[in-house]
Amino acid sequence: MIEIPSRIEGHTFSLYDLESTLEPKGYIISGNWDYDHGYFDYKIDDHKGYQFLRVPFRAAEGQLDTRGAAVQMERPFLLSHKYQKDLDDAFIGNISASFNQFQEPVKADAEFPEKYVDLGKSLVHELESILLD
Repeated sequence: MIEIPSRIEGHTFSLYDLESTLEPKGYIISGNWDYDHGYFDYKIDDHKGYQFLRVPFRAAEGQLDTRGAAVQMERPFLLSHKYQKDLDDAFIGNISASFNQFQEPVKADAEFPEKYVDLGKSLVHELESILLD
């Protein structure tokens, strides 16, 4: 995991507005959400595992599953998951993704490839521009 300090940290947004703004840019709400916290994930690559920019948030007003919920953004980080190879080979595309969300990774915090670190930083800068400028 590689943390990337960001100007979005501590800012509060409507969860609905965030979803409407970020989903067209390729971000999805991770399946690892709870009523008081969650993550927006941007998949960078899926070669030899999955590399993500993960943007955590906490409920600031209401619970995440309620209308009008507001969230406070936390520090983004780069994350790499390495899943079991034999299970990945058995399925392709969206079918694979639907199974992988329930599969425990072989290495939940695998080493993040150096070649994607600068891309991750530029994604955070883009995110700052989208949300703050």
